[in-house]
Amino acid sequence: MTKIKIAVIGLGVMGSQHARDINTLENTELAGICDTNQATVDKYANLYDVPGFNNHIDLLDQANLDAIIIATPHNSHPVIAMDAFKRSIHVLIEKPIAVHVQAAQEMIAAYEQALRHNPKLLFAAMFQQRTYGFWQKIKSLIDDGELGHLMRTTWIITDWFRTQSYYDNGGWRATWKGEGGGVLLNQCPHNIDLYQWFVGMPKRITGFAAIGKYHTIEVEDEVTAYLEYENGMIGHLITSTAESPGTNRLEIVGEKGKLVFENGDLTFYRNRVSSFDFIKTSTSGFAHVENWKIEIPYKHHGQPGHKIVIENFANALLNGEALIATAVEGINSLMLGNAIMLSFFLKQPVDLPIDAEAYAAKLQTLIANSRFEKVVVERDVTDVGSSF
Repeated sequence: MTKIKIAVIGLGVMGSQHARDINTLENTELAGICDTNQATVDKYANLYDVPGFNNHIDLLDQANLDAIIIATPHNSHPVIAMDAFKRSIHVLIEKPIAVHVQAAQEMIAAYEQALRHNPKLLFAAMFQQRTYGFWQKIKSLIDDGELGHLMRTTWIITDWFRTQSYYDNGGWRATWKGEGGGVLLNQCPHNIDLYQWFVGMPKRITGFAAIGKYHTIEVEDEVTAYLEYENGMIGHLITSTAESPGTNRLEIVGEKGKLVFENGDLTFYRNRVSSFDFIKTSTSGFAHVENWKIEIPYKHHGQPGHKIVIENFANALLNGEALIATAVEGINSLMLGNAIMLSFFLKQPVDLPIDAEAYAAKLQTLIANSRFEKVVVERDVTDVGSSF
């Protein structure tokens, strides 16, 4: 069987898992590894008997490979991807695709330029939650019109609980310079990607955030956002890394009923008639639309999903299989996260698309003016079972 030769750049928690997955899939072969820490390079190069590098340029130029997975700190994603595109090397990039929209736009422009020379060049994103059966079922119900005209989407995502120990592990984490943000860039990109995957992009966002409210960090650990859509739908996004027990509850309301997903249960409160029609035709001032409570079945593979995305990426290269998520789509979730924070910084609603240059400038100001003294305590964080 033909195998796609993939190298992994960044051998932290996620990168090391990707290396293991590549090594076990039937359609992939681990072609090399790269990390700035020489001890890490030696460890994984010896473990998998592959070339090891501590500079991504050396890997791109010297390793025998077809593609790379980028699993480095967020702010380095665009530079590495663009260097790969120059060499016509396929890229699968971890979330978020960049720290801010302007950097993502530059990276996408470089990809589109490279496509002119190699129309088959692939640029995919690691949005593995799109493979989950419950999210796929929700999307299909919306796309099939089961809810009719959408009225409200509310997602409370406060089950991203993190301790101070988590933030202290790694000098780059939870800093403006190293990570570029907090919960919106680290924990919530998957949720935000799914949000826009389900209901599209809003026209306006009002964001509220708390900086280091519950942790000794210089970035946001609590966020609330209000989203407005062209079709009249409103949305809410609430997230935190400090609530325990946390909540993960998604409500999507349309004229034909309400979808609720919580604790693994997908429930559809299906209206007998359109609530819009009922509002206009009912002669009772206090009557409610009759509805039925329906438990919606779904199939789920029960895996984190990263391995499925890598396998899909390889199949896309081998036989043209459609990508689960293109990296170009990744700018949408980044746009939402940046918009929430820009609104918070400006203390006013912001229209989409945002002024990418203004946000990039604000981020650089935060980095330049930072007086935060990061405490770093290196710990083994290989147990990431609750982080997906």
